[in-house]
Amino acid sequence: MTTTRPANHARPGNHRAIFWISVLALFTAAVANAIRGGASEAMKAELFDPVDAVHSGELIASVLGNAFLGFALSLLAISPLLDRIGAKRIVLFASACFIVGPALILIAPAAGGFGAVYAVLNAGMIATGFGWGATEGSINAITTTMYAEDKTGKLNVLHAWWPAGMIVGGLLCVLLFGAGLGWRTLIALVMVPGAALGLWALRHEFPQTESTVAGVSFCDMLAEPFRHAGFWVFPAIMFLTASTELAPGAWVQVALTETVGMQGVLLNVYVAAIMFAMRHFAGPLEHKFSDMGLLWMSTVPAGIGLYLLATANSPVTALAAATLWAFGVCFMWPTMLAAIARRYPRSGSWGIGIVNFSGALAITIVLPQIGKIYDNAKIAKAGGQEAFAALQAGSPAMHAVLAHAAEVSFKAVATIPVALFVIFGLVRLIESKRNDVT
Repeated sequence: MTTTRPANHARPGNHRAIFWISVLALFTAAVANAIRGGASEAMKAELFDPVDAVHSGELIASVLGNAFLGFALSLLAISPLLDRIGAKRIVLFASACFIVGPALILIAPAAGGFGAVYAVLNAGMIATGFGWGATEGSINAITTTMYAEDKTGKLNVLHAWWPAGMIVGGLLCVLLFGAGLGWRTLIALVMVPGAALGLWALRHEFPQTESTVAGVSFCDMLAEPFRHAGFWVFPAIMFLTASTELAPGAWVQVALTETVGMQGVLLNVYVAAIMFAMRHFAGPLEHKFSDMGLLWMSTVPAGIGLYLLATANSPVTALAAATLWAFGVCFMWPTMLAAIARRYPRSGSWGIGIVNFSGALAITIVLPQIGKIYDNAKIAKAGGQEAFAALQAGSPAMHAVLAHAAEVSFKAVATIPVALFVIFGLVRLIESKRNDVT
């Protein structure tokens, strides 16, 4: 399936600069995400373990999940209003959030009692998530407008810079923690690309989105998803694909560092390197297998990889499992966005935003549930809350308890790609039959 450029639309002369500004915005969001995940264990140990060790897993998972809440809320608000507000203003708002959010996280430990600390920390996470949502709410629609003839390929190339940011953020975590620096230094570093993004965006004008260029009115754009029952299949699928990709990535540092003999953040760096390389091949693969075919095939290594991560007990087994998981999830997010943009172009930034919102909402819901599963499993393995509280940190008994909890939490997530295998297969079958009829 190909999409042609509207006859009345010429690619803007500064399209390369706009694309690379979009890359920097997504790169910054990814660096922030990697640093949040990499710093999560240290933040949990300092802020939550001394206060409520029994529920510290759920607490840190909820805090991390609130970044995705900010992501979801800003996506929902910004996506339909992108052309009315202007993509340039949205990108500048994202830049401000990448500065304000980390600043709030940094001042949170000095906010007062535990309630105040928790509130300010969550506010910082939500604000950082706003920046991520503003980024996704603008750059995807702009990219599909500028490169309408190759939406899947160009969106995957754009989103290759998400894993690139994860690599940089993850390596910063390893290097700075290795140098004896704390999580505060890491969080502060997010402000640097955030400020650079704003300064660069100020110099350029941004194009309008595909639906506006095609003459679709604001009201028609809002109504378009509700005219097609099939549209709503895609947000439901995105909920599951995001749970397969981003939820485990955010949980790796907390759950697996104890069990596989290496920092969980290094697994994220390794996975991100594979994703960065593979996303550059998405266009040719999509032309060969179709977007639904590509997504359908991806569920198999994703499910096997997650299951093997649950049972990994060494760096070798963890890397082998992570390889499969990476090959499985690398195309999911950008290909889902391209799928909705190709099938429902009149829905414009609103249609892409709805699907993005569903993915963000999934992590907000799923990540705390993983934390609960983890906490419940460790308490059950220890023989109750008092027995767990009596365990010494670093002891063989504590290691056994945490290893069991990590296994249980990852096995729970590994069931999601099984459902996706069935769903993608059905969508692919239905669409192929419909195309045969027409």
